[in-house]
Amino acid sequence: MPSDPSPRAPGLPLEDIGLTKSDPAHAPKTTGRSRLILIPLIMATLFVGAVIGMYFQPPGLRAFFNATGLQPGAGTDTPIAVAILQVSAQERVAVLSEGDVVALGRIIPRGDVISVATPSGAGDARISEMRVAEGDLVTSGDILAVLDNLAQLQSAVAAAEAALRVREANLAQTRASNAASLAEAQATLERAEATETVAQSDLDRATALFERGVTTRAEFDQVVARANEAGRDVERALATLSRYATGSETVQADIAVAEANLDAARADLARAEQDLERAYVRAPESGMVLEINVRAGERPGSAGIIDLGDTSQMTVEAEVYQTMIGRVTIGDPVTVSADAFAGDLVGVVSAIGLQIGRQSITSDDPAANTDARVVDVIVTLDAASSATATPFTNLETIVRIDAGRVE
Repeated sequence: MPSDPSPRAPGLPLEDIGLTKSDPAHAPKTTGRSRLILIPLIMATLFVGAVIGMYFQPPGLRAFFNATGLQPGAGTDTPIAVAILQVSAQERVAVLSEGDVVALGRIIPRGDVISVATPSGAGDARISEMRVAEGDLVTSGDILAVLDNLAQLQSAVAAAEAALRVREANLAQTRASNAASLAEAQATLERAEATETVAQSDLDRATALFERGVTTRAEFDQVVARANEAGRDVERALATLSRYATGSETVQADIAVAEANLDAARADLARAEQDLERAYVRAPESGMVLEINVRAGERPGSAGIIDLGDTSQMTVEAEVYQTMIGRVTIGDPVTVSADAFAGDLVGVVSAIGLQIGRQSITSDDPAANTDARVVDVIVTLDAASSATATPFTNLETIVRIDAGRVE
């Protein structure tokens, strides 16, 4: 008989019914399935660990980056977070490294933007003509716009000029009249003196004849009367001549009145010409037209009609927290960065404000403290950076001041 292939334990005369050895074809597959389940669990664990590491940045992760010299996000052109942007939140502006102060700023022309308004006294005049366009370069005194009150003011100037000519003619007439009266008085005096001379000769002859008894008393009295009358005519002519002589009160009064009227007419013309300037909007200084706020036919508002700025030299107005302003000094080198232009701008601190005020440059962080106390710091850009920043007036920037390391 063939031997029994299934060994039996001694003392156990039980028949093997297949429980001691399983069939390989029907073996359970629980081991493979368990390994497949572990793969997504491991991946999920790694993902959660990476997120936690990026968010909390534990000391171990920081030590690893410090040891290897790697920077978070340096391996991509579009990192999720850049270290410099973390300080754009207003409450986190601080010292990035030894001596560096970072603040929010905005690019402005030298002296800031000027809102050019209409002249004083223009009233409710509207814009008649705009003579510049955005981007035009203008010099101080150039006409930027013309108001619709120009015709009215020009009529006032014409009337004042006509009145001035009338006063000038009146003065000339007064002087000519005085000269003619003077000449007439002089001629009258000469005639009276000649008559007096003849009358005196007649009197001398009549006296001699009367003394010899040749002539009668009546004839002698007539000669005496004519001589006396001739003398009075001379005195009258002298009095008249004195009225028109140079320096007399009469002549001076007539000319003074005419000259005063002429001065008044000149003053009226000057006022009319000054009022004519109310029809023109002129550039207060040289610069570039940055924005035109009104058009022809519109009434200028309180915001001004034109924004003007001296873009020949661009600057940056930075708002440094009052706790950091002690680190900043005139001449500190500055680096300015923004997403609008490639690379950084460079400059130096040229002015530090004398007042503590509220910030006006805010980030897009909804949790930012808009009541922070800051000091305005003006940064003057170098020539190359100024040229780059010319088209970016009021652009928000990140300003990094190398405080304490003047170059």
